Amino acid sequence: MMKVAKIAYRNLLRYSRRTMLTSMLVIIGIAAVLLFIAIAGSFKQLMVGQITDSMLGHLQVHRKGYVASIDNSPLNLNLTSKQMTKLNEVLENNESIVAYSGRLKCGGMLSSFTETSNIRVNGIDPEQELNSVPLLKQRVTGPDNGTKATLKKGEIWIPETLAKGMKLKIGAQVVLVATNKDGSVNGVPLTVSGIIGAMTGPGGRDGYLNIADAYQLLRIKKGEVNEVAIRLKSFDSMEPAFAKLKKQLSEFKNKKDKPVFETHTWEKLSPFSNIAKIIDLLTMFVKVILIAIVLVSIMNVMLMAVYERIREIGTIAAIGTSPGKIWSLFLMEGFFLGLFGAVVGSFVSLGIIQYLNWQKLIVSFGKQDTLVLEPSIAISEVITTALIVIAISALASLQPAVKASKLEPVDALRHF
Repeated sequence: MMKVAKIAYRNLLRYSRRTMLTSMLVIIGIAAVLLFIAIAGSFKQLMVGQITDSMLGHLQVHRKGYVASIDNSPLNLNLTSKQMTKLNEVLENNESIVAYSGRLKCGGMLSSFTETSNIRVNGIDPEQELNSVPLLKQRVTGPDNGTKATLKKGEIWIPETLAKGMKLKIGAQVVLVATNKDGSVNGVPLTVSGIIGAMTGPGGRDGYLNIADAYQLLRIKKGEVNEVAIRLKSFDSMEPAFAKLKKQLSEFKNKKDKPVFETHTWEKLSPFSNIAKIIDLLTMFVKVILIAIVLVSIMNVMLMAVYERIREIGTIAAIGTSPGKIWSLFLMEGFFLGLFGAVVGSFVSLGIIQYLNWQKLIVSFGKQDTLVLEPSIAISEVITTALIVIAISALASLQPAVKASKLEPVDALRHF
């Protein structure tokens, strides 16, 4: 086999121009694919990170039926303090969870005495919320530019679009009015302490107030919430963590023997999960294109090699070289072409990725236009793609190799 490999290597060097052209095609193909995987994967990670770490959290728990009517923020589907006690116990003992935050969502009217507008707000415990969605702080503009974003009792963060429309600034006095569970109306005076940068997606244009003010506004007992956002230790462990939590919470039933809680991943709550799926499909499509390019390129080159070397094949067959060795020779040439292209293409792509990270790619997502994209790719992805290219190169050589091994020596020697 080593002798066959040496001959195959020499043959590739002998036809250096054809070898280099084919190798360049494979190199460009694999480099482009790995670069696309790195950039697309990093954009997907950045997009998902912005959504989960500044708004939704990785998982959410609601009372059964709440999500179906979430746009109306129904107060009759709140989690009671007793239900929250049970939920807290489960969450505290779950090793996959690092933080969680109860939210009390409601719709209302915000008045500055000269302007009035509708608003949806989240009543939160600031410390719990910022631990659960740490990037929320980056969206807040306040007297301290958000570096010490807090939300004391009597304060409110309002969406940027609302602040512009109502001409409100930090320190402005407003009144928030909302309808309670029993249909009565109540209002609380608040001070604007922060302006929230808008995000595209559910919750991206919500305001925030201290949960103590939310209880006062809605005349609700302390401890009630209608949403719990959960942050996991690792985003990659979301599926097993979700399955475990869902199983644990399914054990809690109401008087009608129906589940009390419903659990969702961020994907079920955000339309951007479809974009993430599209990115995955595009990545798969690009890989298929790479396979097709390599397959066609190597097959054409090897077929040309067979036709150009018919007399040579006839000669080595006439001196006793077995069809199996002739078959192995052409198969080995295809393998070497794929190996060289895959190795060089992988290093080229890794070099370009490092260069892009050094240059710092600035991208926009929603209203945020200063996000830094950091392309990266797992070594396992590089190795897998390279192995696929090498395997396809060998497979593409099969048909030409079989054709060469079946040539009759007499017919081959007559070829001009």
